[in-house]
Amino acid sequence: MKRDFADFWNLLWEAGLAICGVFALLNAFAPPQDLPWRPLDLSQPVGQATKAKVADFEVSRDRPPPAEELTAVTEACMQVLREAGVEVERAEDRDDGGFCIVRGAVRITGGAVTPLRPDGLVMQCPMAIRYVIWDRQVLRPAAREVLGSEVASVDNFGTYACRRIYGSEEATARPSEHARANALDVGGVTLEDGRRISVLADWEAEGPQDEDEAAFLKRLRDGACEVFATVLSPDYNAQHADHLHLDGAPRGLCS
Repeated sequence: MKRDFADFWNLLWEAGLAICGVFALLNAFAPPQDLPWRPLDLSQPVGQATKAKVADFEVSRDRPPPAEELTAVTEACMQVLREAGVEVERAEDRDDGGFCIVRGAVRITGGAVTPLRPDGLVMQCPMAIRYVIWDRQVLRPAAREVLGSEVASVDNFGTYACRRIYGSEEATARPSEHARANALDVGGVTLEDGRRISVLADWEAEGPQDEDEAAFLKRLRDGACEVFATVLSPDYNAQHADHLHLDGAPRGLCS
């Protein structure tokens, strides 16, 4: 009986050493963006753990968090942005009644990020992180590689709107993520060489001269699906004919 007990503990000890060894190897050699215990670094490519790391900064939808908890998680989120060279400030939260509540709001004011035009947008802090990741890992590389230019600005239709999906008046319709400032509608991109790429005008190539613009926009959509929860394009429905809808909803859809 004593021998069996000793063998059991030896087995546990060996298993623990093996687990520690595997952990050490992963920590040393696996890409940090694939490891959930490594800090989120916005300069790293999108990895297996990127979405989960961003989600750590989400504010509960089910209950209003205590003020100190909301402040702490939002400040931690803003610190990740600042460490990446992005200038960001806390914006006022808002409550327009019903489902139109924005908590943990921030505003990107400058720094190492492609400007949003119009600027001054208020969004939830995790959405700001998602935008920066998409900008660095998807938008800018695609512009250089497909169109041969740097990006001057991202033209958008806003983040916050107190409404249900598609502006429905039906009480049973799901609230839009815009009602939480948890969505961004991208209408196009202005390049540093002066060109403007528009979702409405350039999504479908009408000839060989338009193929690069169409390929660029679809690459933006496909790359966004690796960063955002929901990505809707003109391929989804007519309501999205003129923009890409990007949001951080709990559910996921890419179309």
